[in-house]
Amino acid sequence: MSEDRKKIDIDAIAGERWFPKETTFENDLSEYWGDWGVSSEVEKLKAVLLRRPGKEVEHFDAAEYRFSEEPIDVELMRRQHDTVADIYRKHGVSVYYVEEQREDRPNAIFCRDLVLMTPEGAILTRPGMAARRGEERYIAKALVDLGVPIIRTINGDGIFEGANAMWVDRHTCVLSTGSRCNRSGFEQVKYELERMGVTVYHMQQPYSNIHIDGLMNPVSNDMVLVHASQVPYDILDMMKKKGYQILEAPSRTEVRETFACNFVALEPGVILMAEGNPRTQALLESNGVTVLTVDISEIMKGKGALHCITAYLKRG
Repeated sequence: MSEDRKKIDIDAIAGERWFPKETTFENDLSEYWGDWGVSSEVEKLKAVLLRRPGKEVEHFDAAEYRFSEEPIDVELMRRQHDTVADIYRKHGVSVYYVEEQREDRPNAIFCRDLVLMTPEGAILTRPGMAARRGEERYIAKALVDLGVPIIRTINGDGIFEGANAMWVDRHTCVLSTGSRCNRSGFEQVKYELERMGVTVYHMQQPYSNIHIDGLMNPVSNDMVLVHASQVPYDILDMMKKKGYQILEAPSRTEVRETFACNFVALEPGVILMAEGNPRTQALLESNGVTVLTVDISEIMKGKGALHCITAYLKRG
């Protein structure tokens, strides 16, 4: 080859020489966001989000917001709420608050409905009732301020509330549909959970009840309290096969009127329950459960109890 026909030798373009950090979002959560994450209803409770009753409970139409017709003692409601928060703190739980909220949303004290915490972060819900729609905006602000990642906001025509979900274990969750969760909301949550390796079981919510925690609530990793006449057989069969002992609440009145199933597990086998459920308390204690009780009579006028007011941010 003649000298004038030699090819010019051009240096190759260098490679990127950079490789991504191949970790999961769950692996990174504590390093980049904080100590958040939930995949259990019973493991050691470490952090919660609450809304202390504010101006929103001072003047409102009880019927419009589905509260009891009995007048609310606002200051007593606040003191009872503070007592619950103090009990959490005494058991090593970090208590955070939703500081801002609409003044026309008295149901905003029921934070459980507004967020579902997963192993990767929060799913921001979309309430079913018009009288609650919009509360989630302020939950989102509180989560962002804390550094809790929001991995999904229920959108489109989806409806879903946090109490329409119940963790069975890290790889199993029950989601219920009904007046507070439609098929679109169900599918949005199901997609996120399945992506995390969770098997989702569908539960049809009975017309007489809006959330799972009014009917069923785990006490420990192998015991669950249920309102037997209202929980589908296939759900209990699944839990039985996973090793759960099924305790049937002995009083319909306690379940419906004094929220016997609506307790908060502080750790496996130790629960905080509303006062006024003697038959259910006796059943639990006879099965080795430590039951702490607290007076939340004013909070219950909103037709919710301890589980309703408590959004879990960290367990285990």
